Amino acid sequence: MKKYLICLSLLGLLSGCQNEEKSVVKEEKAAPEVHEAEEAIDTYQFPLTGVQTNQAVTDRPVAVMINNHPKARPQAGLQEADIVYEALAEGDITRFLAIFHSQNPSFIGPVRSARDYYIDLSSGYDAVYICHGWSPEAKEMLESGTVDHLNGLFYDGILFERVSFKKAPHNSYISYENIIKGTELKGYEMKEQVEPLLFYEDFPEIAGEAARSISIAYSKGSISKVEYVYNNKDERYDRFTSNEQLIDYNTKTPVQVDNLFIVEMDHQIIDQVGRRDIDLTSGGRGYLIQKGKAQVVQWENKDGKILPYKDGNPVPLLKGNTWINIVPSSPGLNDMVSIQSDEKGV
Repeated sequence: MKKYLICLSLLGLLSGCQNEEKSVVKEEKAAPEVHEAEEAIDTYQFPLTGVQTNQAVTDRPVAVMINNHPKARPQAGLQEADIVYEALAEGDITRFLAIFHSQNPSFIGPVRSARDYYIDLSSGYDAVYICHGWSPEAKEMLESGTVDHLNGLFYDGILFERVSFKKAPHNSYISYENIIKGTELKGYEMKEQVEPLLFYEDFPEIAGEAARSISIAYSKGSISKVEYVYNNKDERYDRFTSNEQLIDYNTKTPVQVDNLFIVEMDHQIIDQVGRRDIDLTSGGRGYLIQKGKAQVVQWENKDGKILPYKDGNPVPLLKGNTWINIVPSSPGLNDMVSIQSDEKGV
């Protein structure tokens, strides 16, 4: 009897060990499946914002010339742009080049005429360039066929829409859907791998001095006065133009900025209308402003992209959107840009 009981006990132990081994094997097989699923979610990111996505990013960017005349405000689509360049056009009025990639607005504008230096900035991202009209220099560039583009001069009322609540030339708009229709009509390739910008991978301690509000005096009056005010809650900068907060027409929300990059470049007046030539290639001084801090950096043109450098090394961007304000080197950053360190944030 004792031998029988001992045998039963041993069989029970062996059976228990086998069950435990089977359980361990099952757990070891199940674990990689969960891990792989988690990795798949974090595999991709939008190359111009660093924001994660669960799908491969294969679309080509588009770059839209957006009007900034007081009669054109508030603009539609600026909050959805990955990158926005702002520079002077004629006189004291600036224009925007809004580069869209991670988001596709249903309504963009008002769309305005092309300038050669905006075409060069668009080409840095191999974007399809969208405009309505052109300067003589821009006309020559676009008609050469070296830049894929859509011009409202030829698609007014077809791809571009004239709205009734604004007057020409401040009333031309386009949708992302119509941009794609236009690229199909022209036979442009819209699938490509976009080289990613350099982003911080975590939540860094930003270097620099306190920058609670930043003013840029594009004009002596208020017509093109720009101000960015740090929003403590959102940890982003709210944009103000001519002393009014910029509210995106589409989203009805304030336009906010994660990375503010202000650079000085040589400007030359080239005709009686006041059109300009801007030196986009020589490099120079700039301010990189992030999370309430400003640091002095250098800007360099890398394959057509205006990027921040310090001591010869690239400076990462925060994940999110980037606004690049270009100011004339004469009078320059010291005279045109004012950075306040007091607690003015909202």
